[in-house]
Amino acid sequence: MGGEGAMMAANNSLKNNRSLLAKRKETKTLEGSYSNIELKEFPKATAEQLEEIRERLQIKNKQNRIRQIIATIIMLFTLIAFLLYIS
Repeated sequence: MGGEGAMMAANNSLKNNRSLLAKRKETKTLEGSYSNIELKEFPKATAEQLEEIRERLQIKNKQNRIRQIIATIIMLFTLIAFLLYIS
């Protein structure tokens, strides 16, 4: 009967995968615990600082939006010029 070689290859593959799984389980014991970790204390932001950050982000977002619009317009003009040139 045919197929013995394929079944043997499947069994070897399963055996190799099982051996890899055992190795992964061994390395999990080295992970450690996070119970003794001290969290850092960060300073609290004032309302003025938050407002300044908000304004700065709004300005940057507006500049990025303008750049995207300009790039889109340039690409559209280039595409239109190319289409007019080939026709």
